[in-house]
Amino acid sequence: MKVMECQTYEELSQKAARIAADTIIEKPDAVLGLATGGTPEGTYRELIRLHQTENLSFQNVTTVNLDEYAGLSSNDPNSYHFYMNDRFFQHIDSKPSRHYIPNGNADDLEAECRRYEQLVESLGGADIQLLGIGRNGHIGFNEPGTPFNSRTHVVTLNEQTRKANARYFPSIDSVPKKALTMGIQTILSSKRILLLISGKSKAEAARKLLEGAITEDFPASALHLHADVTVLIK
Repeated sequence: MKVMECQTYEELSQKAARIAADTIIEKPDAVLGLATGGTPEGTYRELIRLHQTENLSFQNVTTVNLDEYAGLSSNDPNSYHFYMNDRFFQHIDSKPSRHYIPNGNADDLEAECRRYEQLVESLGGADIQLLGIGRNGHIGFNEPGTPFNSRTHVVTLNEQTRKANARYFPSIDSVPKKALTMGIQTILSSKRILLLISGKSKAEAARKLLEGAITEDFPASALHLHADVTVLIK
């Protein structure tokens, strides 16, 4: 695990975007694993800038997102489909047919998880997977106690996670109680992992991660089992 400390959020975002961009330059048809939330927004802004100023092309790139809320349509402003289109996809030259996000509005969520897992496997996993970390150590929506060998599955979100995400919704009662997420083993199938940690609220999670104890009670600790992980911390 390679740890890079950054002085500012802007520096973290620029370094993360450059690592992702270099992946695309080296492999124009790369599979990018994408995350949502507040931390990656700066990375997406910087990738958009690189597209606009350095002609970084996403035309042959395939994207797979980590997760999606259950019960939200793709045009719901709080869905991760909407987030990705609003913050990233509509500003670059990627092809919508190459954007993959779990369907949280599927009639059969378990079947959707199986379909999505098969899709990720058919792509050979992500060439680089972007991750954030929850205060309780969750990656994707894999809450504490999730088995390390888990694949894409339906998860019941714990109250800490729902409270942390309530700022994006009218009230905590509006935050979905379930989500679809890549499993920990699905994430570990990525060739390279890029974990972004920013802000005082994530300091304790960063400390636990870097202490190195590997336990299912702290899902992010599974990243110690992967051969190529870069952690950017501000």
